[in-house]
Amino acid sequence: MSQCPSPIPRSARPSAPVIATSAGGAILALDLGTTTGWAIRGPDGLITSGTISLRPGRYDGGGMRYLRFTNWLTEIDRLSGPIAAIWFEEVRRHVGTDAAHLYGGFLATLTAWCEREGVAYQGVPVGTIKRFATGKGNAGKDAVVAAVRARGFSPADDNEADAIAILLWAIETRGGVL
Repeated sequence: MSQCPSPIPRSARPSAPVIATSAGGAILALDLGTTTGWAIRGPDGLITSGTISLRPGRYDGGGMRYLRFTNWLTEIDRLSGPIAAIWFEEVRRHVGTDAAHLYGGFLATLTAWCEREGVAYQGVPVGTIKRFATGKGNAGKDAVVAAVRARGFSPADDNEADAIAILLWAIETRGGVL
């Protein structure tokens, strides 16, 4: 079996995600899905968030949502970056087969983009995010939204709230190092 050579030399890759400082780049947090929640802390320290719909159009092929996601990552890196690290919700269990397939596609797209661009990335278990935001690892979506609102944010939905919670977790725990 031959391996595809990596564009990033192994010695240049960080061994663990690095939390960016104000001088080191942006930190992006993602809640992957058809409606992907995102939150980013720019190099200036400003936090912005939102959602992006990756629902396919009527005439789109099966891979168009992943191409749009790749283009969105490139654009957010260009506009708000450079991105130093990406944290994402690591889902281990899905309600259905379709959800599992979609998540796998988004995860593959994200990790391939990060490898190509030399961006550190790390998954954060769902229970860790919920416990950080609410104090309870099995909290419901409404509890996470309420906890994020209590911190002064105004998420449009649970996807954006999850992304904000991931970003705050990454910043406040230095990615789980504390």
